[in-house]
Amino acid sequence: MNATTPQLSAIVRTFSLLLSSTRRGARLARLLAVEQLRAWEVSPGVTERAEQIVAELAGNAALHGRVQGRDFRLVLTLDTGTLRIRIAVTDTRGDRLPLLSASADGGPLPDAESGRGLLLAAALADRWGTDPYPPGGKTVWAECAREPHGPDTHSGRT
Repeated sequence: MNATTPQLSAIVRTFSLLLSSTRRGARLARLLAVEQLRAWEVSPGVTERAEQIVAELAGNAALHGRVQGRDFRLVLTLDTGTLRIRIAVTDTRGDRLPLLSASADGGPLPDAESGRGLLLAAALADRWGTDPYPPGGKTVWAECAREPHGPDTHSGRT
């Protein structure tokens, strides 16, 4: 008789919300994301990183991805198997892809009036990117590693 070792299966939790493409909608996205991550018992350090990323991506969706009468979507995904949190913001402006506007030293362009927030989000995320969202939108996403035990650190990110 063979004894089998029980295997824990990965759980994927998802939080999805449609919000107005306004400053208020972007602020609400940040606040609700933090509450959801706390409910999932995500550590404070990872929650703080994710909060800043949500603030930037939702702010960009409301400012740069806005189409009158259309909303943006925030999706948070927690995968216990990979210990990753994925933040995805979808808007209806697929023609306006986000760009990191950086100078040669990696900082923002000296005379740029904007563009620093996405640099911050990219620095806080372990990975980020964009995907087309047919018929004419885009999804900007970022992933943060969720540490299984102990305090959060930013060292050793891939």
